[in-house]
Amino acid sequence: MDKSSQASRYNPAKEIFALQPDFADEVAAANFPQTILRYRNDRAAASVGLDRLSDEEWLRHFGRFEPLSGSLPQPLALRYHGHQFRVYNPDIGDGRGFLFAQLRDEAGRLLDLGTKGSGQTPYSRFGDGRLTLKGGVREILATEMLDALGVNTSKTFSLIETGEALERHDEPSPTRSAVMVRLSHSHIRIGSFQRAAYFDDKPLLERLTNYALRNLYNEEPGNNAPAQLLGRVVERTADLAASYMVAGFVHGVLNSDNINVTGESFDYGPWRFTPYWEPGFTAAYFDHAGLYAFGRQAEAIHWDVAQLAVSLRPLVEAEPLIEQLERFPELFGGAMARRFCWRLGVVPSGDVNSMIEAAVKGMAASKTQIDRFFHDWRGGEPRERTDYSGEAWAPFREAVAGIEPSGRKEHAYWSDAAPCSMHIDEVESIWSAIAERDDWSPLQEKVAAIRRMGEALGRGPEVP
Repeated sequence: MDKSSQASRYNPAKEIFALQPDFADEVAAANFPQTILRYRNDRAAASVGLDRLSDEEWLRHFGRFEPLSGSLPQPLALRYHGHQFRVYNPDIGDGRGFLFAQLRDEAGRLLDLGTKGSGQTPYSRFGDGRLTLKGGVREILATEMLDALGVNTSKTFSLIETGEALERHDEPSPTRSAVMVRLSHSHIRIGSFQRAAYFDDKPLLERLTNYALRNLYNEEPGNNAPAQLLGRVVERTADLAASYMVAGFVHGVLNSDNINVTGESFDYGPWRFTPYWEPGFTAAYFDHAGLYAFGRQAEAIHWDVAQLAVSLRPLVEAEPLIEQLERFPELFGGAMARRFCWRLGVVPSGDVNSMIEAAVKGMAASKTQIDRFFHDWRGGEPRERTDYSGEAWAPFREAVAGIEPSGRKEHAYWSDAAPCSMHIDEVESIWSAIAERDDWSPLQEKVAAIRRMGEALGRGPEVP
């Protein structure tokens, strides 16, 4: 990276080397026919001192993957295992992505720049290591919407079209190709620990545990570091599960290799936002049993975290790990109350759980969409857009009466006739404009609208 382009707060890192050897493989990016810049997230780039890069420099680093100065000299494909739809798979790893760089934000938080669609690795199996341009566009929309709705999510940092024609069975082919870079708080998954346990590699398990505590939670390992780490993961993932529910989001593939030990959501494939509060709503067409349906996401994430506990057993007795796991349901309930009130714009007080139950029943009985409900009731009083006078809403009207608004300043967004939503028809419409006319304006306009909603909502609640 040219020194003239470095922002003063650029702070490179390479702490990942503490986990070597036997944790990752050095790899190289594919040599793409083209690198056409389609999306650069300057807001995210500013947080790590990379917003001053010219477009040419951006393409060199995030399309050709020239190393960032002071960070990793070579990309690393991480090794991990995982349960995929509850079936253990030891043959996975970074199959179409790698860890490109590490760096710190202004607060000193360690962040990773990881890729998707950057080419084949030792873990590609029969895949081509590529990403469709549509997949990259969908990830932009998912991460922007989730971030605005207060979900702890990775950020889509860059999307570059690469000039290859890809064959895919789940979308019209040939289709356009791309390489994406995401900014995330760690590249370490539950599956990373599962692999170390699978090979009975206690030194790696210890290194992973200490790395996560020191670099991801800013804590020194205590007398029982594995239970200490599991407790933090339980807290963060319980909050993640609640944030999905309040956002109306369905991840689609909550396998243990898709759960980050920081509790940050990432890797968006067959995601959906459910218009209605339907517990059985699924995002993945191949999730025939509804394992990761909207209403089962907390159960799925809790199950995945239990696999982390199992992986840590070689280091510690079961009892302290079980104690941490058993905290999940109560923490999830507290997070639901905290996040529901945040999106509703009210101060948590009284019997919040009864209020949530009444709201869910009202939405279901009246066929009111989730986004519409929160938009209309912002601040705890209905706006004259939808009729909430019916019997279905009587329990909620009673439960919310007298609850104080949160006191945030009003924003022009709350006067809009309709809420900002992200349902599948709009996703497909945005992609159609790109696929048929190479028109990127609907995507740009949607990102702007989502960020405006995010400004109106304000920062999401923190995990206590």
